[in-house]
Amino acid sequence: MAFEGLTERLQNAMKKLRGKGKISEGDLRDTMREIRLALLEADVNFDVVKDFVKTVRDRAVGTKVLEGLNPAQQIVKIVDEELTKTMGETAVPLNKSSKIPTVIMMAGLQGAGKTTTVGKLANRLKTEEKARPLMIAADVYRPAAIDQLVTVGKQIDVPVFEMGTDTDPVEIVRQGLAKAEADHNDYVFIDTAGRLQIDEQLMDELARIKELAHPDEIMLVVDAMTGQNAVATAKGFDDKLDVTGVILTKLDGDTRGGAALSIRAVTGKPIKFVGEGEKMSDLDVFHPDRMASRILGMGDMLSLIEKTQKDVDEKHAKELTEKMRENSFDFNDFLDQMQQIQKMGPMDQIMKMIPGMANNPALANAKMDPKDLEHVKAVIYSMTEQERTEPDVLNPSRRRRIAAGSGRPVQEVNRMIKQFNQMKKMMNQVSNGNMSGMQNMMNNAGMGNALGGKMGQMAMKSMSRRIKKNKKRRNSLRRRRK
Repeated sequence: MAFEGLTERLQNAMKKLRGKGKISEGDLRDTMREIRLALLEADVNFDVVKDFVKTVRDRAVGTKVLEGLNPAQQIVKIVDEELTKTMGETAVPLNKSSKIPTVIMMAGLQGAGKTTTVGKLANRLKTEEKARPLMIAADVYRPAAIDQLVTVGKQIDVPVFEMGTDTDPVEIVRQGLAKAEADHNDYVFIDTAGRLQIDEQLMDELARIKELAHPDEIMLVVDAMTGQNAVATAKGFDDKLDVTGVILTKLDGDTRGGAALSIRAVTGKPIKFVGEGEKMSDLDVFHPDRMASRILGMGDMLSLIEKTQKDVDEKHAKELTEKMRENSFDFNDFLDQMQQIQKMGPMDQIMKMIPGMANNPALANAKMDPKDLEHVKAVIYSMTEQERTEPDVLNPSRRRRIAAGSGRPVQEVNRMIKQFNQMKKMMNQVSNGNMSGMQNMMNNAGMGNALGGKMGQMAMKSMSRRIKKNKKRRNSLRRRRK
């Protein structure tokens, strides 16, 4: 998973400061060295690391952090702010033409996931903006590239314009744009050819396509797993094409995160989206502040909330929230909730969006096997209707019968019921505005000390503030629409 090594190293660096009333120059120097090593190991560009560490150190000394209260918290705050700044501070939207169609030219090396990403972005616009995109298959060199794009188009129900492999790509783009104009498509995606490395022939072709199409957006797709090479690739394409934005793919793979932290600083071009999965819905807007929070192990609750809003039925969610508040949440609701959660993606990715969970030993030892959810379902399916709606009636003999019916050990049934009761209690507290419910649950599970008690609380308070802010913003938008 992306950033795990970096998160662990940064947490360890901060942990040494925990509990100290004041921090000496020596303490700060040691911490800065740890941060520098952590960033270099994560394959962050050397010049970016040097500037980052100097800025953090100067801010810590200049604002008299060493003499203040809770210096460790203040240093985390500075590191968080500087990480955010390094990655671009705010999310940058897609460039949009004043009249349709908006033309988006996709570029990148072979193997970066360009064709799949074209589909993901087209699908996102189709789903969220009710847009009518057209994809142009202009990669005539890679075997089966056109077939792949056609398959993706069928999967997301987006038309693909193609003329086979014997036509000049510039001519394909010319006729594709004419087709988009005739059909009144909102967006046109040009899937261009890639190479194993940047070469003159590739750049000449891309320059001719750019000159013809006048794209509103030249989006560079970069494989995050290539680390420093991703930054070099971005710089190479930018020098020749003047790209307008970057999409980082395979951020869910075994990547150290260096590309995400270096590209904006080295090229000046914003990362606009990140791909973290294989499904067509696995493309997210890149938010520098949220990514910084994830890197520091403080979770990403805003993205989790947005993911929940997108993937979970709103009416259903309101009913569940009311049940949580009234403490009438039962096993039928639990089953529904699990099925909704499964739509959101792998459990380990979801869990790591919760503050304190990233790189936590308790989470690392927990098996996030999809089969575990199926086992829980089997246990619930083996209950009677009364047992599902009135969990208090589950005495030892009933539990033994449920274990036999589900084919699971009785100890597992007992453990699941205990976890259900703990979760029910925590949900009731959180839904009634008591965030300490979640904090206590994390502490009991050994998760509350990921950044130290005080810093764990800071993460929870920060999360609470962001949730309230986000809620106010949504309410304000709703009022304006009315």
